[in-house]
Amino acid sequence: MSDDGTFTHFIRRVRAGDERAAADLVRRYEPLIRREVRLHLEDRRLARLFDSMDVCQSVLASFFVRTAAGQYDLEQPDQLVRLLVRMARNKLASAARRQGRQRRDVRRVAADGGEALGLVADAGPTPSEAVAGQELLVRFRAALSEEERRVAELRGEGLAWEEVAARLGGTAQARRMQLSRALERVARALGLEGAGEG
Repeated sequence: MSDDGTFTHFIRRVRAGDERAAADLVRRYEPLIRREVRLHLEDRRLARLFDSMDVCQSVLASFFVRTAAGQYDLEQPDQLVRLLVRMARNKLASAARRQGRQRRDVRRVAADGGEALGLVADAGPTPSEAVAGQELLVRFRAALSEEERRVAELRGEGLAWEEVAARLGGTAQARRMQLSRALERVARALGLEGAGEG
């Protein structure tokens, strides 16, 4: 996927909810995300609480929803790698801060670390299944206002911020901030947040 046009087409497919593109993205980038999480789990006590797969699934779920909403402008594979790495670090840091605030004794936490992270995969769909089934995206979009949803739809169609502003009014920067704030608000409400994901 070294050709820029091929990568751009791939991201468009991911943004559109293409099941094969989502599965391909998971297959290619899940090992990178998990490795990044494991590298940052230097504290053995934290390593017992946080599972790299749980953090990875949280990162991917957030990435798919935010990509479908048009938050990210990705033109090169290295931009995607940097974004996923930053998201993984932020998710892990956020979970570690939450754990610190709770001041729990690590010995009292379940052996599988299940209650500590707040990102634990449940019986629900994996990130690729969520994209395929559209249920996470539907819940996400339903939490947006009508105007926010229209901005997300136009961005999801691949329109530049200037084009979104021309259609809906206002400035490109104002529309970008509107969507960014809306995505942060809804992500928090759905438990997909991770401070400063980009």
